[in-house]
Amino acid sequence: MTGKQTLGRLARDAVRMLDLPRLAPDIIEGYKALVDLTGTISDAMDELGIVGVIPAYLLPPVNTGTRIVGRALTVRNIQRTAQIHRAALDKSNTQGESEAHNLAEPGDVLVIEGVMGCSNMGGQSATIARRQGFVGAIVDGTVRDPEQYRGMGWPVWCRGFTPMTGKYRMQTVEVNGKVQVCGVQVSPGDLICADEAGVCVVPREQAAAVLEAARKIDAGDTKRKHDIDAGTAVADLMQKKYK
Repeated sequence: MTGKQTLGRLARDAVRMLDLPRLAPDIIEGYKALVDLTGTISDAMDELGIVGVIPAYLLPPVNTGTRIVGRALTVRNIQRTAQIHRAALDKSNTQGESEAHNLAEPGDVLVIEGVMGCSNMGGQSATIARRQGFVGAIVDGTVRDPEQYRGMGWPVWCRGFTPMTGKYRMQTVEVNGKVQVCGVQVSPGDLICADEAGVCVVPREQAAAVLEAARKIDAGDTKRKHDIDAGTAVADLMQKKYK
């Protein structure tokens, strides 16, 4: 039985689960060990008929040269209909990602189905998220304070930036439910793998099978790269089966 409790920012039934489904540590470590993280996983998912890859031209990283692997802890935001000036005067804040921060465990990934044009996450929220154990964030929407993420070295993938707060323009309606990120469904506990090339969403139930296929592809690619560096003739490279 979980010892976690909600903060009361959302109705209790809007927080769909307090604890994420577990993934075996050796599976997570296996993904971390892949040389070409998202490229290899994408190929493996193609072989297994799984749709779940988001290229970086749709969701680019704020920080270059970073990669993350972890379980998805999800947040869903929607557009708010309140009059912005009145909401600002009343300090009526309906963002609730703090409920996700409160539930995070080390190694989790914050995944937000967001709203365009206003901020789904700012620098202070990101600082709390990192402190609580999130290794990074995937945001289908806009965020603000990009320089703070870069200064923190905390990886974020998003659609773009904005200076406008989301506090008065959006509402968090669900935590740890199913969300959509660039058309890809993400369930809480799914494995998120992301690098400079894009984001892969690996369904939790298929994580072991995808890893097995990815390891074979990764080993073949590594051997082929070695042969290329060793000067193997192009004709031989084309005839040899690596994976």
